[in-house]
Amino acid sequence: MSRCENCIIRQFNSLRAMSKEELKKVSDTKVSKTFKKGDAIFEEGDRLDGVFCVRDGVSKLSKLSSNGKDQIIKLASKGEILGQRSVIAEESANLSAIAIKDMDVCFIPKESILHTLNTNPNFAVEVLRHMAKDLRDADDVIVNISQKTVKQRIAEAFIYLKDNFGEDELGFLNLSLTREDMSNVVGTATESTIRIISEFKKKGIIETSGKKIRILNIPKLETVISGL
Repeated sequence: MSRCENCIIRQFNSLRAMSKEELKKVSDTKVSKTFKKGDAIFEEGDRLDGVFCVRDGVSKLSKLSSNGKDQIIKLASKGEILGQRSVIAEESANLSAIAIKDMDVCFIPKESILHTLNTNPNFAVEVLRHMAKDLRDADDVIVNISQKTVKQRIAEAFIYLKDNFGEDELGFLNLSLTREDMSNVVGTATESTIRIISEFKKKGIIETSGKKIRILNIPKLETVISGL
């Protein structure tokens, strides 16, 4: 098991602002955990007694609406810290985190985080910076749902998946979302997502192989996004 002070993953999150001594203390208390695809890391309403640093894999962070439908707020991958806001605010989890690819994570007890937050101003600023980015991302989700068409949002989702998770050797998107998850990312009914994906296929914008999707024409996707 990699120790925090030697782990390159921390360069992507607020742990990079910790001193070597603080990282050693965190490393002494952390626990490595694995989650299989479909497993819940935590669920909305849970009281968290620590945070989860993602070493590998992807999870969806989602919130259940009053009509029982999930809205995916974010896809969290390597380097992200899950549960940070809930632990610091001492509130129950506002979102659920479910693995959509097998995950390796480090669980860090909240005492380590809260102690460093109170004694290291640089770490406190770094945590605030990451929480502010999460708020901005959530704002973007709200704006997209209220101001863009479903077709625009699905086209944007494909570009996002390509840019953030890449493609395999055959050109298919590395991260394969179910049609239901894709619907929950863009905030629409699964039937609408299936219809639009079918339309994109007919127009030669994408091709599919089971759940896998390959983007064939990025300029056409960008034209859809621009609303032209």
